[in-house]
Amino acid sequence: MTRRYVPLLLLLTGLWGSSFLFIEIALDGVEPTVLIALRLLTAALVLVPFLALRQGAPAFRQLRAGWQPVVVLGAINAAIPFTLIAWGQKHIDSGIAAIANASVPIFVALLAIRFRPSEKVTGSRAVGIAAGILGVVVLAGANPEGGWWAVAGTLAVVAASFLYAAGALYAQTHVENLEPMLLVTGSTIVGTLMLAPFAIAQAPTSMPGWKVWLAIAVLGIGGMAIGQYVYYVLVETHGSTKAALVTYLLPGMALVLGIVFLDEPLTIAAVVGLALVLLGVALGSGMLRPSRRRQPAAVHAP
Repeated sequence: MTRRYVPLLLLLTGLWGSSFLFIEIALDGVEPTVLIALRLLTAALVLVPFLALRQGAPAFRQLRAGWQPVVVLGAINAAIPFTLIAWGQKHIDSGIAAIANASVPIFVALLAIRFRPSEKVTGSRAVGIAAGILGVVVLAGANPEGGWWAVAGTLAVVAASFLYAAGALYAQTHVENLEPMLLVTGSTIVGTLMLAPFAIAQAPTSMPGWKVWLAIAVLGIGGMAIGQYVYYVLVETHGSTKAALVTYLLPGMALVLGIVFLDEPLTIAAVVGLALVLLGVALGSGMLRPSRRRQPAAVHAP
């Protein structure tokens, strides 16, 4: 089991870290709503048969019984944040988007102050929240050539991270009987249905090229379907804390891929923002407090 940990972690890093690259490629041919609707549809076409073979009819009866949290999470964990990230990447580099998206655990810690009073914010966690927010502020100015649209793009990704955090806390308190893969499948279906009308309205007038279709397929099958499965295998075999270490690897992977394949610049602001956000995640989730109970970082497919 231990020998499988590093290969699985690296596989997940590759699947999720490359998502920002493929979003950038797909946006050359389709609008964000179209891209995300097709991505979720592709993932659903893989996840539904997988779930049927794995659990059979009882899984879908269980899904119908717990439809309310599935609808909520389909909106705040899939349809809306995915679209915000894609829209943000129309105005900022993929590497900047990945760093901004890594702020999810910081918002979990911030929201826990209000909605989970038992999660006390100690001095180090407070410093982590402050460092993470400062990192986001630095990122917002990391692409001065993009002007206010670049700021808006960064804030759109940050808003997506906030929704992921809200979804994580919501799932912890409202979802008890649905196993993770069942919840992912249900929310993927719901997200597809929510975005379908917008995607139809913004459908391209001409057929996109093969690179766009390939990028959508990779995002749906690799980033969503396979990525989620690999993540929950990691959780089941090695625990949520070890699985959550992928949070620290994703931004670096996305930065490297953006530099190599998209000729994106590596700026000082991006490096400083990355360092501050990851420091905030480490402190906010308790990773740098080995003597105390650690809180696993919230992790989501980008």
